[in-house]
Amino acid sequence: MNKYVMKLLATLASAVVAGGCTSMAAESAASSSASAGGEEYAYVQDLEIAKRRVNELETELAERDRKLASTEAQLKKSGSIGSTAQADASLFPPNPKAGECYARVLISAKYRPVSERVLTQEAAERIDIVPARYETVEENVLVREASTKLEVVPAVFEEVQERVLVKPASTKIVEVPARYDTVAERVIDKPAHTAWKKGPAAVQSANVLSQTTNDTGEIMCLVEVPATYKTVEKRVLLSPATTREIAIPAEYKTVTKTVLKRPATTREVTIPAKYDTVSVTKLVAPARENRTSIPAAYETVTRNEKVADERMEWRQVMCEVNMTQANVRMLQRALADKGYYKTNVDGIIGAQTLSAARAFAIDNNLPAGSNYVPIEVVKKLNLKL
Repeated sequence: MNKYVMKLLATLASAVVAGGCTSMAAESAASSSASAGGEEYAYVQDLEIAKRRVNELETELAERDRKLASTEAQLKKSGSIGSTAQADASLFPPNPKAGECYARVLISAKYRPVSERVLTQEAAERIDIVPARYETVEENVLVREASTKLEVVPAVFEEVQERVLVKPASTKIVEVPARYDTVAERVIDKPAHTAWKKGPAAVQSANVLSQTTNDTGEIMCLVEVPATYKTVEKRVLLSPATTREIAIPAEYKTVTKTVLKRPATTREVTIPAKYDTVSVTKLVAPARENRTSIPAAYETVTRNEKVADERMEWRQVMCEVNMTQANVRMLQRALADKGYYKTNVDGIIGAQTLSAARAFAIDNNLPAGSNYVPIEVVKKLNLKL
């Protein structure tokens, strides 16, 4: 059987005999209260319970071994765990006692400051460049060489006046209209005729052509009515319409005309060379190097040197065996007397109690934990649990 299992069985046996663990103590109390005739049955029952517990612990132990082997392999590979951490990697606290609880914690590696003189800058040589020196002088320089060019002499024109034909002579046929005149002419308006009129013939006198008497006794005379005339105006043709030919003389206009007097020509013109005074920069002294030796520089630096590797450690802590309400009240009162616990003393382990115990442990250079209370804190407070 595995040595860890053997140790576990020994621990369980001690717990049963001493009554340290709560669950085993309860089972033992239940078996002792049974009748004398049932002692054998209680013993078998306790043995079955112990076997089941051993099987559970063996399964849990195998799982922890597997996880521990995997973790140690990773730590070895990364080089973050030393021989000390490996040596303290036991799964059970050394020399356990019945009624005590332990917490397995990781103790961080310890370092110490070490001062040493290190080289911060190697010896070197500084090169300073002294720039070249120049001065500015004025010189006469040729800007443009002498040359020749062809120059065009433009043509000469003059203006002259000239009489030019605008429209040549021609003829045109002109129509002579007919001539008319208006004359007055007397014409018959009504021709002479006869008419019957009433009245005696004496009245009608010579105009009476004949007379008759009707049944009424009235005399009807046949009278001769003379013709009447009227004067009318009449347009008469004096001469009929005719045509005649008219000569149209030619038209001339005096215009101003630009005529070439002398054609354009070319001539060769000499362009003299051109000089100018310019400022010229001339080298007076060439650039040079100045070399300066720079000594090496050193500095004292402080580094942390590891003096102890990180390790796993078992620490005795308060647990359900000794974490009764009375013990917790004692712990809270002691921490309150020291000024660390500032709330009601209720006998319940909570975040405030754990925080106060951790602060007291840190201030007194004792093992400290965020989720457990080390026994060293209890001893430092002079508490008897």
